[in-house]
Amino acid sequence: MTVNLEVAEGVGTLRLDRPPMNALDVATQDRLKELAEEATRRDDVRAVVIYGGERVFAAGADIKEMQNMDHTAMVLRSRALQDSFTAVARIPKPVVAAITGYALGGGCELALCADYRIAAENAKLGQPEILLGLIPGAGGTQRLSRLVGPSKAKDLIFTGRQVRADEALAIGLVDRVVPAAEVYEQAHAWAARLAQGPAIALRAAKESVDTGLETDIDTGLAVERNWFAGLFATEDRETGMRSFVEEGPGKAKFR
Repeated sequence: MTVNLEVAEGVGTLRLDRPPMNALDVATQDRLKELAEEATRRDDVRAVVIYGGERVFAAGADIKEMQNMDHTAMVLRSRALQDSFTAVARIPKPVVAAITGYALGGGCELALCADYRIAAENAKLGQPEILLGLIPGAGGTQRLSRLVGPSKAKDLIFTGRQVRADEALAIGLVDRVVPAAEVYEQAHAWAARLAQGPAIALRAAKESVDTGLETDIDTGLAVERNWFAGLFATEDRETGMRSFVEEGPGKAKFR
């Protein structure tokens, strides 16, 4: 399989496995959607790591496959392409991208679907579609601009240039830069810590932030308000508040 889901101790790793560069062909896109939806359903998956291996995250779409697609074929395929990435973005659990080597084109767009991005010191990211006479088609024009702002997003999309990890960190494209050998370890540690947290509250936090970014502030506040009040019906809220009163902050054990 070109994508695998490996689960251990509450953390699901979505592992791209299409050597040598993890090119995201149609079969890989469909498999990614299938496993993202599985990670969403499974109660034993409480946080997710997206990982392409020690050498490369994903170097983009399969250009040879795309070259053979005409306008009609891409009209029929483009929604499924976006849906596969959206399935990752909508996993209602904390998601971290562990980025090694290249994350270009669709690879960069996949990393944008995560909540947090940890990159290797030698990582390179970018949206080079313009060099093919195209634009990003798997969410890059939308998610990148929301993450780094419109002017920085336009610079990357207009020029197609690649950015190294230090610049990616400076513009907010990634959140942490670490030695290449530590990328997966640190991403897994981030996910494992959150996998021990209150699952419903984490889901509420993610949905509130994501919905708020896609709508006006009044609607976002309404989503936040409804989730905030609703969490008072959960066992985790009772556990967290009781632990705080009896033991102090940060010591609650959530089921």
